[in-house]
Amino acid sequence: MIHLSFSLPGPGSPWWGTWEEAKQADPGGLAEIDLRYKYCGVNVEMIVDGVEVISKRRFVTLTDLALSLSHAGRRISAGEDAAFGFTESEEVIHLRRNGDHVVVSSSKRPWQVTVEPEALARAFSDFLRDAYSCLTSEIPGLIANPVIQRISPKWQRVISE
Repeated sequence: MIHLSFSLPGPGSPWWGTWEEAKQADPGGLAEIDLRYKYCGVNVEMIVDGVEVISKRRFVTLTDLALSLSHAGRRISAGEDAAFGFTESEEVIHLRRNGDHVVVSSSKRPWQVTVEPEALARAFSDFLRDAYSCLTSEIPGLIANPVIQRISPKWQRVISE
């Protein structure tokens, strides 16, 4: 089983400011580098068969993680290996094809877990749908942003085919 989710920071959190700052800017014109590294911080959690891949205490920028998962999902769906990392962290999560499965491992921690590629693709697709929905409902102007459009629900067809 794969659990992959995120939650918005509370209004008292310094991470909430990353959302407020994005709302004050021109959301449709925000640059990719700013969306990846400056705006829209969230807590994220990923648990695969009881193994904590990403701790729910970790804050990341939602757009950066969504774009990384989008890329990794396309590679896994194409039968290739993939990896994704986190802003301001040396840790990399490796996704290595091994026959009919994907082996998930960390560059920093000693665990390893095996999943079916379809389950991983489904978890990534659900995450992307939720990320897009959250970003565009919290900051409606992001609908017009070309970076955010790359994680739109249209992408889901790519990994479900």
